Amino acid sequence: MKENMEVPIWHKCNLTIAEASKYFNIGGNKLREITDEPDCDFVLLIGTKKLIKRIKFEEYLEHEYSL
Repeated sequence: MKENMEVPIWHKCNLTIAEASKYFNIGGNKLREITDEPDCDFVLLIGTKKLIKRIKFEEYLEHEYSL
């Protein structure tokens, strides 16, 4: 019997663009635009795949007025 071992999104350290879009209620295109910035320290690149470091991105958002 195979159990569903999926980790809830709020427990994940790193989120895909799609997961971050749902979690933070920010559009995927806007997230891609933000993560293309060279000084972006909340992105983890695995090959060509971008993951967003959830906690660091939350800290980033705390200091932003608008996106």
